[in-house]
Amino acid sequence: MDYETIRYEIADDIAVVTLNRPEVMNALNTQMRAEITHAVRAAGEAARVVVMTGAGESFCSGQDLGDAKSAAAMDLERVLRDEYVPMLRAIYDCPVPTISAVNGAAAGAGANLALAADVVIATERAFFSQAFTRIGLIPDAGGTYWLPRQMGAAKAMGAALFAEKITARQADDWGMIWEAVADDGFAAQWQARARHLAQGPSQAYAHVKEAIRGSFENSLDAQLLLEARLQGKCGQTRDFKEGVLAFMEKRPPQYEGR
Repeated sequence: MDYETIRYEIADDIAVVTLNRPEVMNALNTQMRAEITHAVRAAGEAARVVVMTGAGESFCSGQDLGDAKSAAAMDLERVLRDEYVPMLRAIYDCPVPTISAVNGAAAGAGANLALAADVVIATERAFFSQAFTRIGLIPDAGGTYWLPRQMGAAKAMGAALFAEKITARQADDWGMIWEAVADDGFAAQWQARARHLAQGPSQAYAHVKEAIRGSFENSLDAQLLLEARLQGKCGQTRDFKEGVLAFMEKRPPQYEGR
């Protein structure tokens, strides 16, 4: 696919998907959603880590509503079902770790796009906003799923009802994201995190994702059995053998990944 609303780059097993409509704060339209879906699916097969970030000063301002007339006529159920669901599933189901490098404002669906990633790293000047109730809507794009799981029901309810800005530092303190980073060190930090994952045991990372997500639905006994099954798979990989050998030899491991 020839991308027009995003940039897609891959180097050293790291795929970077950059939302690239800075003139509208990287607002999501139909084409951008299709391109993100395509790029993330491709990256999941070609790279060992996927990073999403935004061009310019914002990460993503959410749904591109255009003018008031076109927004009012929009079939929101269809758009969410046919365009958002494939995009969010591509990120959630990605077989390799995903990082959202939130470089600025992440509002509405843009905030929840960021939260769909496995790890969220935000610059301190960034903020998150569940702005939906300001225009008579509920959080969508996975917001009602991610938020209670990431920061608890009480904070999630307040974020949805009041639609107030949540600073990157607050998001970090509340457990909504992995870390908030000083502005001048932001790029270097997310790049270092991406390199770490790209050089790691990819199969183990995939099983980590499966195990942690499964824990929300499982009883203790079911989760212990899931851990045993997935650990058995990890124990059969060359990366496990390399990790043990490197530990014994007191050297950095050289993981093959998938």
